[in-house]
Amino acid sequence: MEWNSKSEEWVVGEEPLPKETVAWPTNDDGDEKTWRWEWTTVMKSLDQLAVRKDRSGRDYVYYKRRPNENGVVSVSSWLDPKYSATEHGTAVIKALFGDNVFSYPKSIHAVVDAIYIAGASKNDVCVLDYFAGSGTTGHAVVRLNQQDGGHRKFVLVEVGTHVDAVLIPRLKKVVFAPEWSDGQPSRLANQSELKSVSGIIKYIRLESYEDALNNLELKRTDQQTRLIEKDDQLREQYILSYMLDVESRGSQSLLNVESFRNPDQYKLRVERNGETQLVNVDLVETFNWLLGLTVRHIDVIRGVRVVEGTNPEGERVLVLWRNLDETDNDALDEWFKKQDYNSRDQEYDLIYVNGDNNIENLRRGDQTWKVRLIEEEFGRLMFDVDDI
Repeated sequence: MEWNSKSEEWVVGEEPLPKETVAWPTNDDGDEKTWRWEWTTVMKSLDQLAVRKDRSGRDYVYYKRRPNENGVVSVSSWLDPKYSATEHGTAVIKALFGDNVFSYPKSIHAVVDAIYIAGASKNDVCVLDYFAGSGTTGHAVVRLNQQDGGHRKFVLVEVGTHVDAVLIPRLKKVVFAPEWSDGQPSRLANQSELKSVSGIIKYIRLESYEDALNNLELKRTDQQTRLIEKDDQLREQYILSYMLDVESRGSQSLLNVESFRNPDQYKLRVERNGETQLVNVDLVETFNWLLGLTVRHIDVIRGVRVVEGTNPEGERVLVLWRNLDETDNDALDEWFKKQDYNSRDQEYDLIYVNGDNNIENLRRGDQTWKVRLIEEEFGRLMFDVDDI
């Protein structure tokens, strides 16, 4: 066909063959529309197209919509009553807790179908929801696993105060039993569900901006005080450009390496509901995250916390945490020898230890593992952000 600009119409340049039919882009009301693809695209995509007849006998071009490799095709409008947030969102929360403890939760069925379409049709995926709300996404993952025995995981992120009151209790409840009524389990898992109802839920609290500020301790020496009092210009420049950086060094929120002597006693002042309290920080877990460590084994052997795993570069890693007041360098050397780490051929690529130590001196000539101080690596990973 060619476009006639004067008459503003397409002019057919060839007649259809006896077995060919002309199909026009018209809708169900007979209105002329346009084709989605040009003819060159059509010729390259014939395997995705078919010609069918509608109920009136009119020929139309049908585009074969197939599920992609990550999910399935969804319709535009979800009109099923099961998607009602009132009946299958609020009512679910009330059944779990015996009361309406969260406003406007989503329908469990809507989220189940949404993540299924997005890729959770595979039973080993990880689902991320960084606006977790009441935890409907986590609930949906658990339900899908219960239905098909899958091993899907979820990562939820939330900042609201309802995390402790609603989100975590909800996940514990749905893992314990698949059905609830008035805050009590109404049905325990059957034999087919037992394989997938149990699970481990780990939750991590990130240090908030306010917590970081509350744990800054500004310390100024007498010499610093005398110098900045003598010169108004120096004092102004110091306060604006250097005071926070210099005087806050060693604060808990900026990594007080002296507190690494005992990894179980690193504390931060945390304010919750107007009350400030000292809270232990899990240095071991935090360091694993900073390393990007895939943890294979964690143990406590005669007072030394042992973490074994693999870092993102594929290197085999051994992390040793000790209380320096209880395990000095001589004791650590003896411990290391008894564990036989220094005689295993290329067992590890990197060994991290808190506190100065002599472990590298125990390395044999045919071994290549390196020892790094946890304090130095911790600080580098937290604050060296030039490449980020």
